[in-house]
Amino acid sequence: MPGYLLHVGATVICSHGGQAQPTVPNPRVRVGGQPIVTLSGPYTVAGCPFNVSGSPVPCVTANWVTAAVRVRASGEPVLLQDSQAITVPNGVPLNVLVTQVRVRGT
Repeated sequence: MPGYLLHVGATVICSHGGQAQPTVPNPRVRVGGQPIVTLSGPYTVAGCPFNVSGSPVPCVTANWVTAAVRVRASGEPVLLQDSQAITVPNGVPLNVLVTQVRVRGT
């Protein structure tokens, strides 16, 4: 499905509310003046409050499993607003809340 391209300024959180940030943005392609993000780069998650029986078990990283089919940057599929990611160690999805709204891909 078509969706807006993700960039480093996008607001992405884990299902528990932790803030997710890309570790390897693509420095050559920018939207809104900010680098975009591709499938190969994992995200780090900070501030995840999840715990089990009083012991913290926060989401630490997230790996993307879907991305654009037709749009690539430096040979890698770009991430879209509707791309799917799974966090480690909890296995919950990331949620894209806000991203740029000028460039779309499929």
